[in-house]
Amino acid sequence: MPRFAANLSWLFPELAFMERFRAAKEAGFDAVEVLFPYDHPTQEIRDALVWNDLTFVLMNCPPPNATGGPQGFAAVPGMEDRFRRDFDRTLRFAQVLKPRHIHVMAGPGEGPEAEAAFVENLRWAAARAPKQSLTIEPINRHDMPGYFLCDHDVAARVLDAVAARNLALQFDAYHAHRITGDVLATWAAHGHRAAHVQIAGFPGRHEPSGGEIDFPAFFARLDADGYPGWVSAEYAPAGATAAGLGWMR
Repeated sequence: MPRFAANLSWLFPELAFMERFRAAKEAGFDAVEVLFPYDHPTQEIRDALVWNDLTFVLMNCPPPNATGGPQGFAAVPGMEDRFRRDFDRTLRFAQVLKPRHIHVMAGPGEGPEAEAAFVENLRWAAARAPKQSLTIEPINRHDMPGYFLCDHDVAARVLDAVAARNLALQFDAYHAHRITGDVLATWAAHGHRAAHVQIAGFPGRHEPSGGEIDFPAFFARLDADGYPGWVSAEYAPAGATAAGLGWMR
């Protein structure tokens, strides 16, 4: 079986945020991710990671937009300065939290100009933080309308164009299913580019068991391919989180 991480932005919603670290460890997770840790004291998060012997695997860039604007500016032409300010702010948090990966969100966009902006911003970011692993993630437009990176082939093209050793694919099985309808085939085509994996069931984005995605087959494929990274549980629990973790066993 793969190594599983808990997404604390989604799991254990029945608990206060800082209590979720201990709950994750007690539930059998050895790693966690937090999508947007920016509203919490950074040192408190770091202490919770250390006290509970948890690896911190991922956080998102940019910080949430307080004005209600788009999630990300990396693929938005003309917003290069905003992207760079946000990325530098993320790096300041990362210096303390030490995430394995930073997910660089593309934001809204369409067409060649957006793709060119995405490539150039990612080149800058990869050079800005050469020792930090960065990821990009195709996200379906049912859940995030207008999001630029909604196609795995485009992601592959962007990765090839940037050609940075510290930039890789973030493969989300839930999004892959909504985009292509075939998680295993999409992984077969693009899994070799992946540095991080996320999972959730479909329909409902609940536990990764039952439903339309064959997770036992997907986990077996990850093992067969020798995938070395973490697989993060990023779903909305249908009930109490701990009661729904049978899929891990």
